[in-house]
Amino acid sequence: MSEGGAVRPKRRRAGGRAGNLRGKGAAIAQLPWSLPENPDRPTEPLGEDGVAAIHDGVMRILEELGIEFLHPEALEILAAEGCEITGQNVRMERDFVMAQLALVPASFTITPRNPERRIEIGGRRMVFGNVSSPPNCSDLERGRRAGDRESFRDFVKLTQYFNCIHFAGGYPVEPLDIHPSVRHLDCLYDKLVLTDKVVHAYSLGKERIEDVMEMVRIAGGLTWREFEEAPRMYTNINSTSPLKHDHPMLDGAMRLARRRQPTMVTPFTLAGAMAPVTIAGAVAQSLAEALAAITLVQLVSPGCPVVFGSFTSNVDMKTGAPAFGTPEYMRATQISGQMARFYGLPLRASNACAANCADAQAAWESAFSLWSALSAGANMVYHAAGWLEGGLCASYEKFVMDCETVQQMIAYMQPVGSAEADIAFDAIKEVGPRGNFFDCAHTMERYETAFYSPFLSDWSNFENWREAGAVQTPERATRLWKKILAEFEPPPLDPAIAEELAAFVARRKREGGAPTDY
Repeated sequence: MSEGGAVRPKRRRAGGRAGNLRGKGAAIAQLPWSLPENPDRPTEPLGEDGVAAIHDGVMRILEELGIEFLHPEALEILAAEGCEITGQNVRMERDFVMAQLALVPASFTITPRNPERRIEIGGRRMVFGNVSSPPNCSDLERGRRAGDRESFRDFVKLTQYFNCIHFAGGYPVEPLDIHPSVRHLDCLYDKLVLTDKVVHAYSLGKERIEDVMEMVRIAGGLTWREFEEAPRMYTNINSTSPLKHDHPMLDGAMRLARRRQPTMVTPFTLAGAMAPVTIAGAVAQSLAEALAAITLVQLVSPGCPVVFGSFTSNVDMKTGAPAFGTPEYMRATQISGQMARFYGLPLRASNACAANCADAQAAWESAFSLWSALSAGANMVYHAAGWLEGGLCASYEKFVMDCETVQQMIAYMQPVGSAEADIAFDAIKEVGPRGNFFDCAHTMERYETAFYSPFLSDWSNFENWREAGAVQTPERATRLWKKILAEFEPPPLDPAIAEELAAFVARRKREGGAPTDY
């Protein structure tokens, strides 16, 4: 059914077995597409008293200080429910907030145009997405430069190619050569054509969010009724810390909620800058800002899926620059996970680093960020591949390097068997105290799949590595991304759907797209 109520003819679903669902890409041998489950108990730094103390602090912020909502309709909705409104400041009682949080589903599924690429958010599931929103990009051959559509398309192709990347987040680099009024149209067209994974819409004005919903509906071959019956896409909103939600973000979340589409609510709280210098204080402020917006979403559409996003880190107190992958970042993420479970909310985390190039610093900060997400029990990891410079640059090499790390974490999460064959008593008996296990029957039956096999690491000895040119990790990553892009083939898309999608983009461009300040 269209917006005007007319019934749309049913069409074949778009999608199919595109990309590397089974890990048989020609460029690299990678793990097949899967939705990993984290088998480990989460790390919980706080005892019961600590959880209770942070909860009380969160509720006091909401009750006594309030959160500013810079959206007149949001204020009307909250006032109608008995919240105390002073100008744009909203104070809400804890029992009221907890009642709304109780409506949030603990888990949900998002189904893109290819149903085989659906993702599950919540429980022990853990899914990963590409870097989102940097204005610059870089690679070893062309250096650092402003984002453009060609580079945007390259990163979308990498997002589609790697099975360890489950969803296409925001623009992996901003294509600054496309005017802001129509950028969302070209970008979502490219995304929906070059990927068949879950896509995101920026909450930057009603035209953008409404256009993207229509494009996702068209790409899926859906009626509006079908679109609204289940999550098909999502948005992510950030508060304007401290203690404020702006108009465009709230407007986008409310519009998606009315269509039953999920929102990830992610305050960006840097301890010592936009939040208290203490970890507990920064997390408490982050939670208060998030729970206020989540409460609004539930008032607009009770039971609509939402996710609490943790993005609490610290700044370098010498310069004020953001820092990521720090001990404080790790603990803040883990505590945020502990509090998310307390409130019954799915958790989003991020793979962030402050490094300026794809070097050792980038590797260890990202490894710590990813480990904090895993140990926190995160369900959704934003910026999992490609992030540099505190989010100001998307790196081709870092994308490949991060996918190696993410894929290793997915392998780490695979269940460990404990059956009789896994205990291998007979093999130990066969080898005894004087043999080795290289050629015993137990090893020969399993050696091809026994261990994780990296696509980027070089495990050769020093002499062989030197004779092969002493190629370091970023250079090996360059060779791989170039090979992947050279061999890339878009996933299948019904020609009629592709035609309708292009026609919609052309019409909206003629109409001017979205208003801007330019």
